[in-house]
Amino acid sequence: MTYCLGIMTRYGLVMASDSRTNAGVDYISTYRKLFDFSQAGDRVIIICVSGNLSITQNVLTGLYKDIKTQADISLYTLPSLYEVSRYIGQKIRQNLEQDSEWLKRDHIDYTCSFLLGGQILGEDPELYLIYSQGNCIHATPETPFLQIGETKYGKPILDRTLSFDTPLEAAAKCALLSIDSTMKSNISVGPPINLVMYYANSFKLKHRLELRLGDPYLAEIRRLWEGSLKKAFEQMPDLNWEYYEDAAIPKQDVLID
Repeated sequence: MTYCLGIMTRYGLVMASDSRTNAGVDYISTYRKLFDFSQAGDRVIIICVSGNLSITQNVLTGLYKDIKTQADISLYTLPSLYEVSRYIGQKIRQNLEQDSEWLKRDHIDYTCSFLLGGQILGEDPELYLIYSQGNCIHATPETPFLQIGETKYGKPILDRTLSFDTPLEAAAKCALLSIDSTMKSNISVGPPINLVMYYANSFKLKHRLELRLGDPYLAEIRRLWEGSLKKAFEQMPDLNWEYYEDAAIPKQDVLID
C-alpha cells in the first residue's frame, strides 16, 4: 500500500507521495511513486502512482517509451491535461487486458490508480485522478485535493484545513502532515516522502524534495503537531452530564422467560 495526494489551489499545485510498497514484521520494500515528466517552458506534468507495482511500472515504461520514440501521441504532444489523463487511462487498460487474467487466477490484486497534476501552455493548472478502468475525475475549487492509496488517515486534516485560497506553502505543510498522520496509523505507508510544489504559470518545477527516515523537519512537525492536538484536546469543555440526563436513553427492562 502507499499514500499519494495532490492539492490544487489558485496559486498552483502540491503533490506528494510516500515510497513504501510492502511492509511486514521483517520485510519492507520501497519504490519511488512520484515522477516528473515536465518540459520547462511548455508543460509541467507530475504523476503519482498507487496499486499493483507491476501494472504501474509497465504503464510508466510505456509513457517513457512513447516519448523516447517520438510517437505521435505522448505526454509531450497532447494539447491538454485532460487528453493526457485519457491517454494514461488507455495505457492502464491495455496493461490490464494483457495481465489481469493471470493475476486474477493467482488472487493478486491488480488494481491501480494514478494522480496527474500539472499545466500545459495555454491551459490552467489541473489535477486528475485516473482509475484502473481508465476513467478519471478532476479536482475543483470546491474539492481542491485528490488522494490515492491509503487515504483515510490523512483526509481529516485536508478536509479541515484546505481551501482553494490556501497559499502553496501552507498546502505543502498540510500535505506533509497528512502523510505523517497516515504513517503514524498505518505501517504500510512510510518514507522516503517525495514532495513537489509548482507555482501556476511558471512552467518550471523549482521546488522538490525528498524526506528520508529520521529527517529532522519530519520529526519537528510531528512533535509540534502532536503537541498542538493534545493542547487542543485538553481545552475542549467536559460533557455536562446533568444537562443531558433528561434526554438520556431510557433504561430498558430485561425480560426473563
